[in-house]
Amino acid sequence: MARASEINDTLEAEIRKIDREESTAVLATDLSTLEKFWWDDFTVNGPNNQIVKGKTNILELVKSGVIAYTSFEREHEAVLLYGDTAILMGLEIVKPKGNSPFAGQTLHRRFTNIWTKQNGRWQLIARQATIISRD
Repeated sequence: MARASEINDTLEAEIRKIDREESTAVLATDLSTLEKFWWDDFTVNGPNNQIVKGKTNILELVKSGVIAYTSFEREHEAVLLYGDTAILMGLEIVKPKGNSPFAGQTLHRRFTNIWTKQNGRWQLIARQATIISRD
């Protein structure tokens, strides 16, 4: 029988992997993958200091190029697990492009992603990102 620490290690590895896949999908503008990862009521407190509610509205920002990057790196510094909820915190280094605010600059951001497991799959329900520096 698996010990609780082994289960938590396995769950933490799983959610870290899923969170990396989500950031890869954002970088690739992979709308079908984002559609699967993002909860219908996905809410983002964005680095532009605005809150956007609803997966449909956030996908529109991706489609229109407001959320678009030439590079996107995410480093997990903390993973908190509470049953079917996971909270990930860390650092992102992104380079926006096109219609994105700060296009062409390198942004260093602090982030928090909140995931929940519903019907056997993890979905991102809320996200917050704050720019801490620009190059």
